[in-house]
Amino acid sequence: MQANSRAYFLLIAVLSFAMLGAALYFQYVEGYQPCPLCIMQRFAFVGIGLFSLLAALAQNTRTLWQGLGMLSGVAGIAVAGYHVSLLLNPKSSCGIDPLENWVNQLPTARLLPQVFFSDGLCTAPLPPLFGISIPAWSLIWLVILTVTLAVGLIRREKNYR
Repeated sequence: MQANSRAYFLLIAVLSFAMLGAALYFQYVEGYQPCPLCIMQRFAFVGIGLFSLLAALAQNTRTLWQGLGMLSGVAGIAVAGYHVSLLLNPKSSCGIDPLENWVNQLPTARLLPQVFFSDGLCTAPLPPLFGISIPAWSLIWLVILTVTLAVGLIRREKNYR
């Protein structure tokens, strides 16, 4: 699949929205309450998905949307990395702090509380999925999606030279 094709960006968007769907599955079917860091990771997946979708639809501004998708991914990687570090160091906690209040005051938490309202603890023990914690899975997928966007941008730039 070429790095400048619509299918390339649509695949990235579908994978990003699938990760959001997985988060909602864990929240509503498995009963895991999202913490503020989980909600911020959801924003990263939504950002990657929306910007990839816009890149698939746009021709002239594709690089802009691709760059913004990568920026969303980098921000998500930072948040997910911090979340994983909290799980590895259980003496730390984000707990119920100003971050939760801030996340819950965002317009998205009011418009779509089913998706963007935080009500959990960052260090809550959750059963691992295939031996890996859910925040670590989030980190893995954020890295995969962001690197895929970056490689696509590099390949496309080489083709235009």
